Amino acid sequence: MIATVEWKNGVVRLVDQSKLPESVEFLDCRDYRTVAEAIRTLKVRGAPAIGVTAALGVALGAQAVSATEYALFAQAVLKICDELCATRPTAVNLFWAIERMKQKLESLRTEPISTIKQVLILESQAILEEDIALCKTMGRHGADLIRDGETVLTHCNAGSLATAGYGTALGVIRAACEQGKKINVIADETRPVLQGSRLTAWELMQDRIPVTLITDNMAGSLMRQGKIHLCIVGADRIAANGDVANKIGTYSVAVLAKAHNIPFYVAAPYSTIDLRTKSGDDIPIEQRNPLEVTTIHGSHPVAPKDVVVYNPAFDVTPAELISGIITERGVFKPGELASRFQSQ
Repeated sequence: MIATVEWKNGVVRLVDQSKLPESVEFLDCRDYRTVAEAIRTLKVRGAPAIGVTAALGVALGAQAVSATEYALFAQAVLKICDELCATRPTAVNLFWAIERMKQKLESLRTEPISTIKQVLILESQAILEEDIALCKTMGRHGADLIRDGETVLTHCNAGSLATAGYGTALGVIRAACEQGKKINVIADETRPVLQGSRLTAWELMQDRIPVTLITDNMAGSLMRQGKIHLCIVGADRIAANGDVANKIGTYSVAVLAKAHNIPFYVAAPYSTIDLRTKSGDDIPIEQRNPLEVTTIHGSHPVAPKDVVVYNPAFDVTPAELISGIITERGVFKPGELASRFQSQ
């Protein structure tokens, strides 16, 4: 399995996901601004992966700060944090990871700057390693929800490419396969950036997990024919009431699943749960470049020039449409989140 993001020889190395599936290329980020641009332009994407990458970006940026006195050093690092926070507004893992790096910085105020720089690298690597471990734990919890021989529909990409490794929704599928279950996956293409066709289908084929690609508007018909048994998706932010923000089109899948009495699950780590956000109405939704809709890969037009475009990157699925939320701490009903996680 390819490492989505890693600290390698003093740089942050990313799989450039904008190049997949045509080629596997790596981007070596030698400064934090390159990391920020990679997040902004979807060279790295997926809420957990964004958080891990941002943490590594903070550590990378800190290495270049020349201040030798803590106050000035911390001021410079906090500016780096602010710039990374500004890259994408919806995925709460970004802010969670950066806040953790800030807390580590604050705890080191009496240490030499050289020590602080090294510890920030270690903290960012700990966040990366923890992400892989919790995805595997999440997978084991969720695998029990899939029966042998079932077909799972997934939306967007919530696999190893969306995390530091293993995946959230695809991690559940991987774990079920590792248990010996014969699982089939249907991946919808996920317009407009095609994460399902470009990334999920490619990733599952690499692991030899049976996958069938469909267009986004085929899901309802297949559900009606009994060809989909459950749905599992990832998340970019989960509100305290259990509402879930995920890639645009997730809400439509959830509505269809409800209409056909098909379970609809969300797989996401604890860091995706934002108890400070009361409901989905309060989740900021990123608006992206119209060229994502009017072209393929920014170069092949598929719409009239100058047509008006609405391009939100995410939508919100209400808690009542969600059968359960799979986390590294277990599987919970959406309404249980606030009481289960309030004190943690």
